[in-house]
Amino acid sequence: MQTPNFSELLEIAKTASLEAGVEILKIYESGDFGIEAKADNSPLTLADKAAHHVIVKHLEKSGLPILSEEGKSIPYADRKDWEYFWMVDPLDGTKEFTQKNGQFTVNIALIHQGKVVLGVVYPPVWQKLYYAIKGQGAFVEAEGQTSQLFTEGNQNPESKINKILASKSHFNQETEDFIKQYPEAELVNIGSSLKFIWVAEGKANVYPRIAPTMEWDTAAAQIVVEEAGGKVVQFADNQPVVYNKENLLNPYFVVYDRL
Repeated sequence: MQTPNFSELLEIAKTASLEAGVEILKIYESGDFGIEAKADNSPLTLADKAAHHVIVKHLEKSGLPILSEEGKSIPYADRKDWEYFWMVDPLDGTKEFTQKNGQFTVNIALIHQGKVVLGVVYPPVWQKLYYAIKGQGAFVEAEGQTSQLFTEGNQNPESKINKILASKSHFNQETEDFIKQYPEAELVNIGSSLKFIWVAEGKANVYPRIAPTMEWDTAAAQIVVEEAGGKVVQFADNQPVVYNKENLLNPYFVVYDRL
């Protein structure tokens, strides 16, 4: 197929994210989450479902396939030959949502042959829209203003690693051992793909994730980090994190604010 118009697809993804955020906040503010347990015992709320339906309605206009955490499972045999497709997490950080700490996002990514080429990350409570297209930089829209994002390591390559992000709910021995490499660094906790965003914004330097995640948890935020000047590599071998594998479980990885 011919290369799609990324600018048009970005606008579709941005609109889908914003409208999903509206639906999420309605439920967030109502306090009636309708929590169920998914097969892996992680929580599923009415907001996950509402956001999924809104996003799919918009993305379907592109004519490209959609792989969503809350959509039906699509066999690898059916998706392995997709040249371009949308990868969606309608509500990343459901635990943060149910705890009402605001640290959750809508994640929409466009994948091309295993690599992310476009991503939108929207934290509805923060009212900030983060996005990137491959080769065009990373940006944030907030209060009517658009600003380009640069990691700390991009702006100051010689700067020290002084802030590391980790997940409270996935803090294990391997993560602790990794962090010990940087004895002077402050450890900060924040939920969902906002850890990537903080690296992209220059608020933190490194985010090790030595615990399970799924592809839709990371795809959209990965390109925001990369276009801001950072990198996302596998913990085991420093190779890039890729997408649309037969098993949609991510390898352990590390997000760095510098190349």
